[in-house]
Amino acid sequence: MTLAEEIFTISMCVAATLITRFLPFVLFSGNKKTPKFIEYLGKALPAAIFALLVVYCLKNVDITSGSYGIPEAISVAVVTALHLWKRKILLSMAGGTFCYMILVQLVF
Repeated sequence: MTLAEEIFTISMCVAATLITRFLPFVLFSGNKKTPKFIEYLGKALPAAIFALLVVYCLKNVDITSGSYGIPEAISVAVVTALHLWKRKILLSMAGGTFCYMILVQLVF
């Protein structure tokens, strides 16, 4: 890349970041009521994104070979149990990841 292309690329990244950070505050300022659709998205999207993450993580699990998906199943159970117990998504994800890595590295 030339220097001009690098400057242009960095400028576009900065502009995109600024727009995505400030646009919601401009569109939904304290003076306006938040539209019902946006409130719905705020409630529905976190669960949908978490479900998408689960599908993505488990899409290549082969239950007919290797460890037969046992470490994955145990880790999913750990994530579920942690989330039902503490209701903290970050703790659930970190606990499940830690459990999976321990199982894969030391057990299976």
